[in-house]
Amino acid sequence: MAASKPKQVVAGLMLRGTQVLICQRSERQSFSLQWEFPGGKVEAGETHSEALARELREELGIEAMIGPEVATICHKYAEGLSVELHFFVVSNFTGEPQNRVFQQIRWKERASLDAESFLEADRSIVNRLCAGDFTA
Repeated sequence: MAASKPKQVVAGLMLRGTQVLICQRSERQSFSLQWEFPGGKVEAGETHSEALARELREELGIEAMIGPEVATICHKYAEGLSVELHFFVVSNFTGEPQNRVFQQIRWKERASLDAESFLEADRSIVNRLCAGDFTA
């Protein structure tokens, strides 16, 4: 049997000065209470940047101008889920992010992010943010 194609997922690195917006998954979601960057699944017919703009509108109530794609990570979770994550810098947006679907959201200093509290697929990006990679 052929391996299933990885799920296409997009995430925004929302930067404001030395801070980045992080979101905690709700208790009802898989990987509950782990931290992640806002974003979600790419729907049929969407480009990656269109999908991210839609997800940020739905999850945070903002209109975002999607910046460059800065990383792509393929990750297979022990549970069998395989994802291909596309990370984009988002430094320009209209409106103040509102928590519509998460346990909590917060602006956090990049240097103090804790990779262990994030979803496995996000941890290398967290480490790069802590090291000063990705600028607005």
